[in-house]
Amino acid sequence: MDAIRRHSLLIIILGSMIVTLATGLRHGFGLFLEPMSSELGWGRGVFATALAIQNLLWGLSQPFAGALADRFGAARVVVVGGAFYTLGLLLMGVSESPLGMTLSAGVLIGLGLSGTTFSVILGAVGRAVAPEKRSMAMGMVSAAGSFGQFAMLPGTLGLMGWLGWSAALLAMGAIAALMLPLGAMLRDRPSAKATSDISLATALNEASNHRGFWLLSLGFFVCGFQVTFIGVHLPGYLFDSGIAVHVGSTVLALVGLFNIFGTYAAGWLGGHYSKPRLLTWLYLIRGVVIALFLLTPLSPPSAYLFGIAMGLLWLSTVPLTNGIVASVFGVQHLSMLGGIVFLFHQLGSFLGVWLGGYLYDIHGDYDMVWNIAILLSVAAAALHWFITEQPINRTTPGEVSA
Repeated sequence: MDAIRRHSLLIIILGSMIVTLATGLRHGFGLFLEPMSSELGWGRGVFATALAIQNLLWGLSQPFAGALADRFGAARVVVVGGAFYTLGLLLMGVSESPLGMTLSAGVLIGLGLSGTTFSVILGAVGRAVAPEKRSMAMGMVSAAGSFGQFAMLPGTLGLMGWLGWSAALLAMGAIAALMLPLGAMLRDRPSAKATSDISLATALNEASNHRGFWLLSLGFFVCGFQVTFIGVHLPGYLFDSGIAVHVGSTVLALVGLFNIFGTYAAGWLGGHYSKPRLLTWLYLIRGVVIALFLLTPLSPPSAYLFGIAMGLLWLSTVPLTNGIVASVFGVQHLSMLGGIVFLFHQLGSFLGVWLGGYLYDIHGDYDMVWNIAILLSVAAAALHWFITEQPINRTTPGEVSA
């Protein structure tokens, strides 16, 4: 195996391990909503607001983390992000006030996620692999994030049962610290200088004048709204309906398990078929799955089927969305441009998790938010239908062909 292939494989393996830890730990946060809110005397809005701030700050800081990774390589960004993530979990474990919860789960973990998740890692992968293998490689790394959700959710529930929620968060902080040495080994190489290189300002100008870039960003907003609302509030939704807590954790674990196959398949399909068309169908099917879940009498089997179906669609948007950005704009500023698109995902995440808690505290149920999620699926499907993957024309500097 030649040096270039060994380097590409190492980036994929290390990136997969980092994403596994970062996303696996994060997807367990919904399990802490009910016990923390009950023991500390909070409404669910306090917990939901902290996680909403986490998602918002994650999104706002993502373009900057991506730009730093494009400029200096991903290793330094991952190490700093891993340190923030670890500290946030440790402080979350000892938080006893809404302010402490906001600073730890909201601010610190939000900053940590911006340096350890998809935009930074997939940017490194996109630079390391050949264009014809890029979509599949991104699908593999995205699938690793799904494996983290599947593997670590039962572990998180086990830690809570064994140690209680506070000590479980401290143990999760120790696990998060593993991202520091893994990040240090991530020898991502920024793209070599070439005569065709463009400045950061030019890249931003190209994207801002490209219709497809904004359609893609708005579509990713919908993804963030749906997956974060479901990931945080589904355990509580099932618990309110008299279904045991372990069913909620099992459903989220099934989401992670089947998303391994869904994201890998999406990456493979993205290398053979139109990525925008695939995203159109993905969002439409998502809306149908949510509608069927609400119309079917709720039971543990129906919840498990929902987890399986949503799992196949969960993060399948990630390799396709980042693949479109790479196809249209190239890889030189991929982490930064992918970070901007991801910002819209996190704006959707903020709204999904916050609105879920806010409307629950007002109405005592999640009915309105479920209906919004279905309508947004239809809107996202329509948006992606008008996106193309044609690379922009750079025959004239700064001129963009959409």
